[in-house]
Amino acid sequence: MANHGRPGAIRKGTKKGPTVGTGGHGRKALEGKGPTPKAEDRVYHKAYRNKQLAERAAAKRPGATGRPSRAGTGPKGRATEEFVTGRNSVVEALRAGVPAKALHIATRIEMDDRVKESLRIAAERGIPLMETGKPELDRLTDDAVHQGLALQIPPYEYADAYELAEETVAKWKKGHIANAPLIVALDGITDPRNLGAIIRSVSAFSGHGVVVPERRSVGVTAAAWKTSAGAAVRVPVARASNLNNTLKQYKDMGIFVLGLDGGGDVSLPDLTLATEPVCIVVGSEGKGLSRLVRENCDQIVSIPIDSAMESLNASMAVGISLYEVSRQRSAQ
Repeated sequence: MANHGRPGAIRKGTKKGPTVGTGGHGRKALEGKGPTPKAEDRVYHKAYRNKQLAERAAAKRPGATGRPSRAGTGPKGRATEEFVTGRNSVVEALRAGVPAKALHIATRIEMDDRVKESLRIAAERGIPLMETGKPELDRLTDDAVHQGLALQIPPYEYADAYELAEETVAKWKKGHIANAPLIVALDGITDPRNLGAIIRSVSAFSGHGVVVPERRSVGVTAAAWKTSAGAAVRVPVARASNLNNTLKQYKDMGIFVLGLDGGGDVSLPDLTLATEPVCIVVGSEGKGLSRLVRENCDQIVSIPIDSAMESLNASMAVGISLYEVSRQRSAQ
């Protein structure tokens, strides 16, 4: 029988379909599937498993829930704990009632009176005792001079700046506290020893709290606890997300905002608002009050000092101011 079709279009054996030309039906089979996925995105690859493990480990680290971690960060971003180190410092912190998570003591430590007293106070307060090798103590304390003794401090629980003032005003109006609200706010203070000394002064002169900004400001660290000599147990420290907004809220509550700075509107001995609810704001020794904070103050108060001295340390300025406020209130 004659073949009337074109060559190659006949069926050969049992093979189905045309063997010459497809009319473009096979073109899709020739198209590429895009770039090769990264190794870490291929489920069968070792890099994928390593990525999954890393993500799981990150989720377990402090601060991975979206909230800021209160622990500091050490080398390579690892979380660090707050520690009071050294025999004198540890025993002083324990005497002052500084809260503690654990007392770390070196294996085979040479005992002296400070170590014995630290162990006794820790036992009385129910503080866990951790016997720790020297290499591990070095690592925990970031190679600080610990003398075989380190006190681990828990993260500080800050009050809310607005709630602190609101509750204090409410207690005063109801007669639950005798003195008008007295709060100290810090503007740009970064030295924890200054914070500790200010907390101590606030406690000594019947103040009701200290406010620190969330950013670019000191927090309640082990050094602040130590300098406060235990006063941080009695005086609440609050954080303000925005200090200027907080000061405006205080003014709306009827609290007068007084800024401490040289060349102020009024000299401290001439202060007439001492018996009113007040918030005293202090800036850093070098820069003083920031421009916006000055604008939000009802008065700028200056402390008379010898002309040869440019300025006072922040904690000293607060202590002098609180004394004057206390003196005027007691004379009322």
